[in-house]
Amino acid sequence: MSCFTLEATDGVARAGTIRTAHGDILTPAFMPVGTKASVKLLHPDEVRAAGARVVLANTYHLHFRPGEDVIEELGGIRRFMGWDGPVLTDSGGFQVFSLRHTLIRVDDDGVTFRSVYDGTAERFTPESAAAIQAALGSDIAMCLDVCPPAGASRAEVEAAVRRTGLWAARQAGAPRAPGQLRFGIAQGGVDRELRTRSIDEIAALGFDGNALGGLAVGEARDAMFETVSWAAPLLPAEQPRYFMGLGDPEALLEVIERGIDMFDCVLPTRLGRTGTALTSTGKVNLRNARWARDPGPLDERCGCPACSRFSRGYLRHLVNQNELFGLRLLSLHNLWFLLDLTAGARQAIQRGEFRSFKADALDRLLGGSAEENR
Repeated sequence: MSCFTLEATDGVARAGTIRTAHGDILTPAFMPVGTKASVKLLHPDEVRAAGARVVLANTYHLHFRPGEDVIEELGGIRRFMGWDGPVLTDSGGFQVFSLRHTLIRVDDDGVTFRSVYDGTAERFTPESAAAIQAALGSDIAMCLDVCPPAGASRAEVEAAVRRTGLWAARQAGAPRAPGQLRFGIAQGGVDRELRTRSIDEIAALGFDGNALGGLAVGEARDAMFETVSWAAPLLPAEQPRYFMGLGDPEALLEVIERGIDMFDCVLPTRLGRTGTALTSTGKVNLRNARWARDPGPLDERCGCPACSRFSRGYLRHLVNQNELFGLRLLSLHNLWFLLDLTAGARQAIQRGEFRSFKADALDRLLGGSAEENR
């Protein structure tokens, strides 16, 4: 039985529900990133109040610190981090291949690399990635894949596709935690032939959901969106579709329109920690002097704690004085904004009005950006 129910479509855009062992995920869904079992600076109750139904935790980092055995002994990832909803864990593959200076050897069996923490040699295989995630006890576990960088040669992308398929076939049969869902990842860059080949291979393995990996890694945005336009419909319609590592508002609207259900990114909290807010009229850099005496809210359309109580002038003061309270408020606001945007997209799809919803949102985002950041 599929874990996914498709409830409404508007063109190619989809609204549905993913059922997990610890709660339903309403799609389209943005997943806040809790890399080390913590969404940076924020309490789990704040993340939940912002509208999050699922968070992402990082297999690579948790494997090294504190170790999956510690987390398993302390009750699993949800109890460990005090989060009461579903958790998705990545496989660690993206970290291994993005930290290319740590790579030692890649072969058909797995990948050997040096730990970013202490330089010791470590090896990931499809089976070990499955075992780590089983010990973590996540609700959704991702398959180990090979993620080449933007600009990689066709031969390198083809090798990544081949190994990703080999590894996925092995991980498909590996033990998993009770009730744990498993998603496959298709590679192929922006190459139609290789991406199609990878999707066909991964889809044939019968995972609970499928992801487009190896995008948003530095390729041109037009090429990325074009790839999603033809690749997303190739993924099984009865299963969730996940775009890995995407989190800016404009891009989310574009990929939702192209049939994507799930996405994640560190962007909202990272921007918040540097003093930048995502708003309905574009990014606002609160370090700019123009906000020093501004009595208005950060975003008049937002009901988050930062916008409902504090002025831009006060928030700028906190940011410029490096007060953690200000960085916390901006991080929370940015999450609230993206989660509210995706919830609005879901409602628009259900009404059959996504195209106008997207157009209105982009008109505000792109029209206001220049003015907000002068």
